[in-house]
Amino acid sequence: MSTVPAEAPPTGALPATGPDAEDTAAPLAPRARLLPALAAVYRAQLSRARVARIPLLFVATFQSIGIMVLMRGVVDGGSEARAVVAGSTVLVVAFVALNLLAQYFGQLRAGGGLDHYATLPVPPAAVVLGAAGAYASFTVPGTVVTAVAGSVLFGLPLGHLWILGAVVPLAGAALAGLGAALGLLAPRQELATLLGQLGMSAALLLGVLPAERLPGPIGWARDLLPSTYGVEALARTFGPHPDWAAVAVDLAVCGAVGLGSLAVATWAYRRAAVR
Repeated sequence: MSTVPAEAPPTGALPATGPDAEDTAAPLAPRARLLPALAAVYRAQLSRARVARIPLLFVATFQSIGIMVLMRGVVDGGSEARAVVAGSTVLVVAFVALNLLAQYFGQLRAGGGLDHYATLPVPPAAVVLGAAGAYASFTVPGTVVTAVAGSVLFGLPLGHLWILGAVVPLAGAALAGLGAALGLLAPRQELATLLGQLGMSAALLLGVLPAERLPGPIGWARDLLPSTYGVEALARTFGPHPDWAAVAVDLAVCGAVGLGSLAVATWAYRRAAVR
């Protein structure tokens, strides 16, 4: 008795479906690790924002220098001059890391850009940290120029400006996390832009004006602003005998606030991406 051989499936046949298909399906790509994904997002954001953000960085720098020139007619020197120079320097960070990042994430959410990132096998923290790091990196030249110009304008020593290497990343992380959270939590793009502008205005009023001239309740609001501790750390180094222990405490608080704000921004990204 002869047997009939089974027919081979035609060349254009559809793939098998059903329980057996699970065994033959191609495995999904593994999820990217945090550090390689963070580096990739950082490089992409840095190249994307290089052309669009550099003119705005000049605006932020000239704005801060203009504020110091105006305050020069009111403040002669001493602790008030140190506060003005430190606050104007950190204001450059606030303009880019807080204001522009809030606008960017608000635009990204409104335009459906979060859907693109949601399809990529990258952790949410890598998206937030990569974008925040790229925007904060653009503040480095502006902060250096502002600090040097302010020190010359008010006759402050230049020997301790190396502390900017700690103040800029820590204050940048705190303000960038706050800006990203505002942009991601705002229900509309226009509201994200408004919140970013208000945050930068708060950094201007509460950071540049000397703390001893602020009323009590406004002084409490100043303590809640993430950039305040970066301003205080930088201002202390302009003195004749810096209190390095107090500088270290201010930087530690600024770093802790930065970790908290970036964690909130990561949570806000997850919340916005699933909607």
